[in-house]
Amino acid sequence: MRWHRHPSVVVGERVATPNGVVPASIHIADGRIVRVGGIDDIRGASPFTVLDAGDSVVLPGLVDTHVHANEPGRTDWEGFASVTRAAAAGGVTTLLDMPLNSVPATTMRSALSEKRACAEGQCMVDVGFIGGVVPGNTDQLTALWNDGVFAFKCFMVPSGVDEFEHMTEAHLRDAMPVLRRLGATLMVHAETPGPIEHAAASLTGADPRKYQTYLASRPSSAEVEAVGLVLQLAGEFGTRVHIVHVASADVVPLLAAARRQGVPVTAETCPHYLTIEAAEIPDGATAFKCAPPIRESEHRDALWAALSETIIDQVASDHSPCPPAMKMMETGDFFRAWGGIASIELMLPVVWTAMRERSMNLVQLARLLCENPARLAGLTGYKGQIAPGNRADLVMFDSDSSFVVDPVQLHHRHKVTPYAGRTLHGAVQATYRAGELIFVDGDAVGLPAGAVLTRGVPW
Repeated sequence: MRWHRHPSVVVGERVATPNGVVPASIHIADGRIVRVGGIDDIRGASPFTVLDAGDSVVLPGLVDTHVHANEPGRTDWEGFASVTRAAAAGGVTTLLDMPLNSVPATTMRSALSEKRACAEGQCMVDVGFIGGVVPGNTDQLTALWNDGVFAFKCFMVPSGVDEFEHMTEAHLRDAMPVLRRLGATLMVHAETPGPIEHAAASLTGADPRKYQTYLASRPSSAEVEAVGLVLQLAGEFGTRVHIVHVASADVVPLLAAARRQGVPVTAETCPHYLTIEAAEIPDGATAFKCAPPIRESEHRDALWAALSETIIDQVASDHSPCPPAMKMMETGDFFRAWGGIASIELMLPVVWTAMRERSMNLVQLARLLCENPARLAGLTGYKGQIAPGNRADLVMFDSDSSFVVDPVQLHHRHKVTPYAGRTLHGAVQATYRAGELIFVDGDAVGLPAGAVLTRGVPW
């Protein structure tokens, strides 16, 4: 199929619109969708600029609200150039960069300016930024918000990097009133140290190569305790909170109850928690290490139920790469290995493969990976839907094809992945950002023209 660089109209038999997957035409001008019509509606368009997607599914560009680009300071881990190429390959046209793992962390205005300068001219897709909340930076939050971060992020346990300290209840009580006054969302890595420290005391002498040892070291109770505290404080202060990477089934009832009580909370989970179970992780297979850990199958199944019942709102990659040596793959030591999974490029087929197995549909896929993440980022009306006024961010997706994951072909900087050798369903054929082709036939197209986004500023 010939993929036009700048189509004026895209027609397809399966277009994922807010009204369902329907035959439709998408009319594009100046990078935006100006009209969505019937499949035969191509009036006023030159035949040379009409793209016929055929039976391919036309999805909105994915919005990934949880990505660690690691630049500046740790560009040998990833960087804006490589992470946005991987994003384009995976159909992600907008990502929000997390405030940690870069040096400096995005906890001050000067750090945000430095990060923006690094991103300019490197990005294949649109990139926005999340500010950091750490002990002692409450006086920086208003300035970061006014400078255009899309949300804030904090940890309730040590983050793994010294420059991003974790928050206690006292620290949260200082920050939450400020965030409430700003109208900002606080994204929370919700584990508390107490249950983890208690578990560690019982694991002295246990084999660090065994996945079950690592799993036991970060019990579900750490998530439950943290989420309970965050929801209590969110209810008390009225601060919007978003629980990132939910891994435990035991958290789901807390989220459901909080919503019934009117607490302003949303939540996400990640592809690895939805598609992998602890029993299948071999000992020493540190490519699977993340925090919270991948848990047993009953947790995975409960997360799917929570997504179906809209108790959990969305899926985000938590793309968190590092140099292969930091994964300790030669020794297989789960406790010394970096905890993070690089998955932005594979998120769409990984999630779709699992959804097919559960008889879920493309409308649900678009809601979880496009529409709801755009809402969290405050980008509704700009991103996340194929609808008039939105950016013409589009993904041509062959939902019926399958492929085997070959790490060598991945676009992120380091090729470590727990999905190596897996058969996945659904392939990204082409990705368009603002109506322009940026990825096709397995490779990026054109120069990096992605926008560096500022919240509240049109682009």
